[in-house]
Amino acid sequence: MSTEFTMLGMAVLTAIGILLHQPSKTLGLPSLLIFIGVGLLFGNGEFDFVYDDLELTSFVGSLALNVIVFVGGLNTSKSSILVAYKEGGMLSTAGVVLTTGIMGGLLYFVLDFDLLTCMLFAAVVSSTDAAAVFSILESKKLKLKESTDTVLEFESATNDPVALLLVVILTGMIVSTGQSMGAADIGIELVQQIVVGIGAGYLVGLGGVTLLNKIKLEEYGLIPVFILACFVIAAYGSDVLGGNILIASYVSGVVIGNGLRRGKEVSKHFFNSLSWLAQALMFIILGLQFFPKALIGDVWIAIIPALILMLVARPLAVFISFLPFRTVSAKKKFFISAIGLKGATPIVFALIPAAEGVAGAQQMMHMVFFIVLISMIVQGWAIEPLANKLGLNQKE
Repeated sequence: MSTEFTMLGMAVLTAIGILLHQPSKTLGLPSLLIFIGVGLLFGNGEFDFVYDDLELTSFVGSLALNVIVFVGGLNTSKSSILVAYKEGGMLSTAGVVLTTGIMGGLLYFVLDFDLLTCMLFAAVVSSTDAAAVFSILESKKLKLKESTDTVLEFESATNDPVALLLVVILTGMIVSTGQSMGAADIGIELVQQIVVGIGAGYLVGLGGVTLLNKIKLEEYGLIPVFILACFVIAAYGSDVLGGNILIASYVSGVVIGNGLRRGKEVSKHFFNSLSWLAQALMFIILGLQFFPKALIGDVWIAIIPALILMLVARPLAVFISFLPFRTVSAKKKFFISAIGLKGATPIVFALIPAAEGVAGAQQMMHMVFFIVLISMIVQGWAIEPLANKLGLNQKE
């Protein structure tokens, strides 16, 4: 396929998805669902176009996630971080591990997979999705009491490193017929990813915003371009140094967003538009990667894991993670446990074992796809009514 045809096709699909955005809001459907639907419709061969490229899908999905998390950091105030980092940090570490363990153990008795594969499946869907959380909270203009929305945003932006590490380790154990990393090696790897990611994001973000504030560029349009360059340096510099790329993206965004003195408004519009473009491209290309006829065969087997995740594993993991925080209200814990939004991240993670040739990975991808759809439809729709019911919506 030529580059020109690829660019033309993606532009047309993105335009169609955007035009369907307003009707999707009228129907109460998450716009992200529309973009996936557009990809599914046009990429399954019905229009003489077939797309099947795991490597390109993984690259585009990862790049888009980095952009979305960075923009989420830009829009997060330092005061909100200080409020949410303890609870959000516990959810993004212990919560992910607990969700994986609880769900993987239960799936072993439900699915026709071995224990390691069940744990891998659980790890793939264990984290909440930054793109889904940021976009749904923004589209619904929700501001929740008790900093509940900030905790959800912080968790979704920082829980991918633990989930990704679990996915990589479990995939390696399966591919290498049971050989595993020691506990010390896992701990060192996790600490390195977090520390280097935070360090790279903070230093590049601080350096970039300091230069912007001192130089005072006359052309305001150059400010978001410079910020974009800083984001790429922070994210991929961290990756080269062995840090986590998503943590570096988020931290650099927070530092720049809170330190910028000039050009805030133009930068906000630029990066919010860039975030929407990233979401559109990511969900369209993920939709293109799947073939509806192949998906249908695995729809029913995905329902039970989805229910286990939403009704058992996620709630138990959240309530256990909140045990050290005795002052947190029951309604806040219940809301967070019920709104574990999934999005593109689990699908991107599911590409890892698929690319490594893990047995059953294709079926796992299909099941993850349906879990994401169920989460976006059910939890995405329920977030506002549940917030109103629990009295957490500040507008009520």
